[in-house]
Amino acid sequence: MKAFDLPWLVADIGGTNARFGLVTKPGRPPERVAVLAGADYPTLPEAVAAYLAGHAGGARPGAACLAVAGPIDGDRYRLTNSPWAGSVRDLGVPFAALLNDFEALAVSLPHLDGGDLVSLGGPAPAHGVKVVLGPGTGLGVGALVPSGDGWIPVPGEGGHVTVPVSGERELEIVRALRAEGLEQVVAEHVLSGPGLVRLHRALARVNGVPAAETTSSGIVGRLDDPLCAETVEVFCGMLGSFAGNTALTLGARGGVYLGGGVLPRIVERVCASSFRTRFATNPDMSTYLEAIATTLIVAPQPALTGAAAWLSQHS
Repeated sequence: MKAFDLPWLVADIGGTNARFGLVTKPGRPPERVAVLAGADYPTLPEAVAAYLAGHAGGARPGAACLAVAGPIDGDRYRLTNSPWAGSVRDLGVPFAALLNDFEALAVSLPHLDGGDLVSLGGPAPAHGVKVVLGPGTGLGVGALVPSGDGWIPVPGEGGHVTVPVSGERELEIVRALRAEGLEQVVAEHVLSGPGLVRLHRALARVNGVPAAETTSSGIVGRLDDPLCAETVEVFCGMLGSFAGNTALTLGARGGVYLGGGVLPRIVERVCASSFRTRFATNPDMSTYLEAIATTLIVAPQPALTGAAAWLSQHS
């Protein structure tokens, strides 16, 4: 095999699941998409081998682009919420590149169409820096910066900034989380799938009511329960403040896009929540924020789209 011979392998490697696909022609969407549970494989190369053997007919890719949920350093990766770490060279593919998962999600933005997106308020997206962020196993942040006729993706670790709070009730929630042993509460501690569970438990403590053991899926699946409904509303409000802070930091006049695995399951609840109000609430910059579009990504595998687009651009 030579580098960039087709097919190409694309992947979106999260803390819980590893999503894979094959690109058989530049510009076409990934095919043979499969989702493998990360816990079933000790290493990333073993998960890749299992995908190629079990879902891709034993294909031998000439190139690969892997989006990973964690910091990367050259050819090396270390997932934030998984023990997987190593070098992409261990995959045995002639050419293999690494992107941060939200860097790949940023690259996907120009390739998403109307059916992949749901407006969360604001005008139509303008030209300019685009921000993408979202809760999954962790809280990812990335950006897409205009450069001539193209774009430059910018990875980040913004999910680890201090949690945004507004009002005494959210301060009480943070105090409850500190009482559980979180000395410093960062955004990812509450604005993620596991964070939703922490938030549910902390709200129960603040309200003085018992909290049954549950999961993020259990919470979003029981919105008729008052504690679950309040958890999701607080979650959306805090996420709005976090998104507004990120938009101001990066000057995201091109729009803020929300991805991750949590929000597509509760689209109607996010639309009806305080997200947009909290996004635009700022004592000095509310007019600036009101002019920025906020959009939810509902495409099934957008990071694979981004990885495929990256390979097409660099082949």
